[in-house]
Amino acid sequence: MKEQKLQVFVDIISNYFGLFGEDELVVDTPYLLENKQPQVHDYTGVIGISGAQKGVVYFTATTPLLSRILDSMGESDQGEDNLIDLTGEVANTISGNARKEFGSMFHISVPIVFKGAPQSIILPKNERSFIIPVTWQHQLGEIVVCLQD
Repeated sequence: MKEQKLQVFVDIISNYFGLFGEDELVVDTPYLLENKQPQVHDYTGVIGISGAQKGVVYFTATTPLLSRILDSMGESDQGEDNLIDLTGEVANTISGNARKEFGSMFHISVPIVFKGAPQSIILPKNERSFIIPVTWQHQLGEIVVCLQD
């Protein structure tokens, strides 16, 4: 995957967190991961990609990060259902905005959201994933992008 495509995801997540006011999102240097079992945080939303490109995009975050997003939205219910819904919303927002950038042949699935570490996340075996670490209000999250051209 080319750096230009990776920058699209960096811009999308920066714009998303920009909606919540003054606290700036810190995007750390993206890095490559061989497609073994990837690390996940407390909640993860996975979007399958098909069409001209194939692969997955997922957003994974700690509970404190998600709770702070909910606070910024004015949502006082920090229950598991809202954390799961928010994780799916962020994953869907990232992928939906990427679709706008990459065109109508960039097909996205509905998000699959889970809590904790899954048995496995299927990543294309012949590709590597780009991990984009993010920090907002001192809390951690990551976007993982693995796309085959």
